[in-house]
Amino acid sequence: MMTLSEFLIPSSEYAARRGPEDVIVLSSRARLARNLCDSSFPAWAKKPERLQILKRISDAVVSLAPMKSCLLESMDNLSNNDKLALMERHLISREHTARGVGSGLAINKEENISVMINEEDHLRMQAILPGFQIRKVWERIDHLDSELEKKIPYAFHPEYGYLTACPTNLGTGIRVSAMLHLPGLALTDQISQIVGAVSKLGLAVRGIYGEGTDALGNLFQASNQMTLGETEEDIVIRLEKVIRQVVKNEENARQTLLEEKDQITLLNHIGRAWGILSNCYTIETRETLNLLSFIRLGIDLGMFPKGKRSDLEELFLITQRGHLQLAAKENMDAPQRDRARAEILRKKILKLKAPQKVKLKPLES
Repeated sequence: MMTLSEFLIPSSEYAARRGPEDVIVLSSRARLARNLCDSSFPAWAKKPERLQILKRISDAVVSLAPMKSCLLESMDNLSNNDKLALMERHLISREHTARGVGSGLAINKEENISVMINEEDHLRMQAILPGFQIRKVWERIDHLDSELEKKIPYAFHPEYGYLTACPTNLGTGIRVSAMLHLPGLALTDQISQIVGAVSKLGLAVRGIYGEGTDALGNLFQASNQMTLGETEEDIVIRLEKVIRQVVKNEENARQTLLEEKDQITLLNHIGRAWGILSNCYTIETRETLNLLSFIRLGIDLGMFPKGKRSDLEELFLITQRGHLQLAAKENMDAPQRDRARAEILRKKILKLKAPQKVKLKPLES
């Protein structure tokens, strides 16, 4: 039987995937919450019923064309490191890492569609693509949802729409989001202002792994808050519009930093990050991601002429806890992980020469 490590796309290939406008918009995601009309919601279902629901949904999911050759697994068969690695790739939620018997997961071969079974709802299905592809991910998951609804009966109310465990998902059950890299706004002290403005427009801004998590590495998720009383099309249009404005603000912030005398603020932050990462012998995840954010910014701005963004994307991934321990094929305590992480970083970052001042030019998305 294929293990998760054997199934997952190698980290170097995963990090090399590109999408439109992916300098700032790293990825786009659309998620739907659904429940069966004739079964208890997961929080109320006893173990025998959860197992029955898992089998029923699993059979329906694997019969769909987009899920051909998918990985289908019960959560109790996955190790903690497996679950962490899946969360680090944004294929499952933080909440689903705590699930065991009676919960499951299906991931398509391309790793751009995943289905969580018996998370908070019976079904949490999502499509995720690199770059700014909000409409495309929505269309992809909408198609999967329509095909699945032909096979299993959803809980639906003519007035309230799709019924969900949490009232905030009631209605369309849709969450559409974009992962944004915003170091320019952070360095120019505009990030709080932008987050506040986006929130007033009805969007939520969260950290790297969603609700309740920090914005490590200057990474922010922007998503819709309302799911009731608004159509999916309206939600997608509004999110696209807001994201485009945030991208423009980030581009302007980067240009401002480039135009500052001697680019001193940029060179200071990027140079310090390069110095620490290329010489560290122990380093924690939080500091790693925050410093890698500045190296990525330097590569995007041309301060590391030989630097490749895909190498940085891979470092964001393989220095995190789950991927570190999967690669080592063993559990490590925090000091061991910090040393292993530092060794990886030194080898990679030392290949980059110190950041250089760049000539001013229009930024390209």
